[in-house]
Amino acid sequence: MLNYQRYKRVPVVDFPERTWPFKQIEKAPVWCSVDLRDGNQALVEPMVVEEKMEFFSMLVKLGFKEIEIGFPAASQIEYDFLRQLVDRRMIPDDVRVQVLVQCREHLIKRTFEAIKGIKNVVVHIYNSTSTLQRDVVFNKSKEEIIQIAVDGTNLVKKYAKNFDGNLILEYSPESFTGTELDFALEICTAVQDTWGATPENPIIINLPSTVEMTTPNVYADQIEWMNTHFKNRDSIILSVHPHNDRGTGVAATELAVLAGAERVEGTLFGNGERTGNVDILTLAYNMFSQGINPELEIENIRNISEVYERCTKMDIPERHPYAGKLVFTAFSGSHQDAINKGMNALHERDSQHWEVPYLPIDPADIGRQYEPIVRINSQSGKGGVAFVMDTFFGFKLPKGMHKEFADVIQAISEKQGEVAPEQIMEEFRHNYTERKEPIHFRRCQITDTENEDGDFATLVKVTYTNNGLEKVFEGVGNGPIDAIQNGLEKELNIEIRVLDYSEHALTSGSGAQAASYIHLMDVKTGKVTYGVGISSNITRASFRGIFSAVNRLFY
Repeated sequence: MLNYQRYKRVPVVDFPERTWPFKQIEKAPVWCSVDLRDGNQALVEPMVVEEKMEFFSMLVKLGFKEIEIGFPAASQIEYDFLRQLVDRRMIPDDVRVQVLVQCREHLIKRTFEAIKGIKNVVVHIYNSTSTLQRDVVFNKSKEEIIQIAVDGTNLVKKYAKNFDGNLILEYSPESFTGTELDFALEICTAVQDTWGATPENPIIINLPSTVEMTTPNVYADQIEWMNTHFKNRDSIILSVHPHNDRGTGVAATELAVLAGAERVEGTLFGNGERTGNVDILTLAYNMFSQGINPELEIENIRNISEVYERCTKMDIPERHPYAGKLVFTAFSGSHQDAINKGMNALHERDSQHWEVPYLPIDPADIGRQYEPIVRINSQSGKGGVAFVMDTFFGFKLPKGMHKEFADVIQAISEKQGEVAPEQIMEEFRHNYTERKEPIHFRRCQITDTENEDGDFATLVKVTYTNNGLEKVFEGVGNGPIDAIQNGLEKELNIEIRVLDYSEHALTSGSGAQAASYIHLMDVKTGKVTYGVGISSNITRASFRGIFSAVNRLFY
């Protein structure tokens, strides 16, 4: 048995005044990408300068207005990357770049050398404040930890006097989720006062879930508690930086926004240390799915994925929200049927709002294609096969035919696994449209005539082959289909009944073809099946459909 008694439960926040459970997200927060710092440091093979350049350019195109570009005082590569951005004039005037630095003078001095010439910058300082780290890592008192933060703030003020651009200070009490709330407030307030934050010159207070330690509601309580206890709240931009250790980073972030967070730091696809940072794209698409403008240009997830995977050498899991190859795919028969019906209803009603079962958004809205929505395996059903035939090939199978053809595909999928659309179409041809043996319709002459009672009737003269031997028969009826049915019964000594008939156009234009579906019954045995015919002439298509059905019934 797992030794669960080794672990202490993280205490909840005694905060009955909480209001976040009664709120809704109304607008997107300020997004800050930390892919080039927090994300990059977690890569097995960190990006080289040119890859970081490409990634930075993509983030700008996606609409990020705040981008943390690294820790320029930590290494020459980081420093050179930042200077390349400046020298190549790659930082737009409306984009604020962010640099991280510890509260040490030589590092802060080096950082200000790196940011020279940048118009808008965030200098992000931090120190760890948690109970555990104060004890086992730093062995310092609360007062000593506060002094580190205050000294770092004063150093930034010192070097900022000679900086020509617009500068905002950001402070993070690292390991905030493991810090006593009253102490977190005390150290943040000390930094706020030292900086001299005002509504015109605010400070970013960033409250990271450096390690996700408990359920998302507790993080939301911590954020709202801080939000309501800050002094001079209008001088603070409240930011969060959640990680995903418990797999609930997205939920924790959404609740933190409800609790008052105005700004979110995260990465594309959640890359980062351990289980990663919060996934900004998932957050943004979640908002999009609720009719909220995410304030990012993320209409083509495939292009974003391609650049991300190439630059980071990381693979996006197939079940990753929105971006994964299989997330808009249904294998279940009931799911496929519901999607098929939902898509049909959407088109028939010309609805202004997207409402399709099992598809929270229209895949096309984010650059995904419809082709993979339904994929057929042994778990699929009649609705999925019908959807593939319609979506890929334009065949709108009659409802009664769904199960008949699905059974054919089911038998194949049970042997080999997934069945590709092309193979489904090949089986359709083999079983229906190319079912031409032993009898094969060749041509027909249709003329008007009278029956024995003197009423109007149709006479058909049909040329066909039986096992390759050409033959001819005639039939009379109240229309072409009735006439050919009567002629076939006499010619082949069978008794058949047409139970249903439907048709539709397959393509448009001068070379348009029609598909005809004939539901036929062997009167003697009660056996029924469908036949399918295709032709540019609808009557010829129906005749081919009858021959197809007869071949399926009797041979």
